[in-house]
Amino acid sequence: MLGFGLALALALCAMALAARGAGAAPETWYAQRFTTGDAPMRVDQLWSSGSRLRTETVIAGRPILQLVSGERYYIVDRLAGTGISIRRSRAAIRADARRGRPFGNEAREIADAGGERVGSQRLGARECVIYRLTSHSGRTEVCVTPDEAQLPIQMETWSRASGQSSTTRYLDWTRGLPVPERFFQPDSSWELEHLDYEDYRKRSKTEPLGPAPPFYGALLHGSPE
Repeated sequence: MLGFGLALALALCAMALAARGAGAAPETWYAQRFTTGDAPMRVDQLWSSGSRLRTETVIAGRPILQLVSGERYYIVDRLAGTGISIRRSRAAIRADARRGRPFGNEAREIADAGGERVGSQRLGARECVIYRLTSHSGRTEVCVTPDEAQLPIQMETWSRASGQSSTTRYLDWTRGLPVPERFFQPDSSWELEHLDYEDYRKRSKTEPLGPAPPFYGALLHGSPE
């Protein structure tokens, strides 16, 4: 009986460890969003797995890929197969552990910057909660789902300096999509210029680097703590 009990205990332990390992799998998200306003319309496809991010945006016919994986931030023109690889700041890497989903966090960002919840409204068939931030640079307002995920449905921005405004609408939110790890890794065929973070900061002030600027600055530079 003792042998049977020990075997049973070991089997239960193995099952618990397997369940724990399965529960530790990175959370995945997908969304599509489009932005309209005073600037040309922009459509983004976004995927994430844990802290890793992959986005694809077509600008003037050129598919621009932005990839955040580990210590590097990649910006690639997939048509030309060229781009840059930037070492992310220490602050951005430290924030990965507490950031959770690497995109679609507008409500939390507004709250962290001093904005507040101002009400709720219905967009189509969906009820959403409104967060608003007004500052010297302009105004940002986002409507998010009322659950813990706080998925943005629509965001409106206005710049005081330029007077320009834009509206971003999120579509097709999907959670738990099976996404292979290789989807967030750079392709060996890309011709990349590799830059340290400080080198990128210094050079970007005087010359354009890469096929596009980083669209997700907090993932490269970090946010104020």
